[in-house]
Amino acid sequence: MAKKIPEIPAASLADIAFMLLIFFLVTTTMDVDSGLRRKLPQWAPDQEQNDDQQINERNVFVVLVNKNNDLLVEGDYEQIENLRERAKEFMANPYNAENLPEKEPMEIPYFGEQMVTKGVISLRNDLDTQYGTYLAVQNELVAAINELRDELAKQKFGKAYVDLDGDQQDAIKKIYPSRISEAEPKGKI
Repeated sequence: MAKKIPEIPAASLADIAFMLLIFFLVTTTMDVDSGLRRKLPQWAPDQEQNDDQQINERNVFVVLVNKNNDLLVEGDYEQIENLRERAKEFMANPYNAENLPEKEPMEIPYFGEQMVTKGVISLRNDLDTQYGTYLAVQNELVAAINELRDELAKQKFGKAYVDLDGDQQDAIKKIYPSRISEAEPKGKI
């Protein structure tokens, strides 16, 4: 009679593997990618790209970020927390101040003739700027324009900008256009 070799009990092996799988799923952290949700402008033919438009200096809101993540706004050091309010003041120019962007009259549906800003926000960062700082600055600039649009929507239509129909949103976009120009990063700012 042949001697039987004892078997290793494998009934609980599947349970142990399942528990290990659950453990690693629960304890593993997943990095969430952060980025910018942006709609790129339409492609312009070569002849249009060569036409350099002259922009009056008062119409440009200059934002610089250096390699130390210091923020320079219109020549003054600034905290990121204050950037949104400064950008809102620049784009709205409520009192038509001489040091803020010019305005031009434009016929806009739902609003009639409105004075619309010619303002452009110019952002330039250093090559060594941290990505988190770059995103924070971008978010503040976009939030400034979004807040202006939302405030105007509530004032005119009594509801938030995102709740308006497409034509109403387009009208508000004409009053507060999103003009953020991003220059190529430089080595040292």
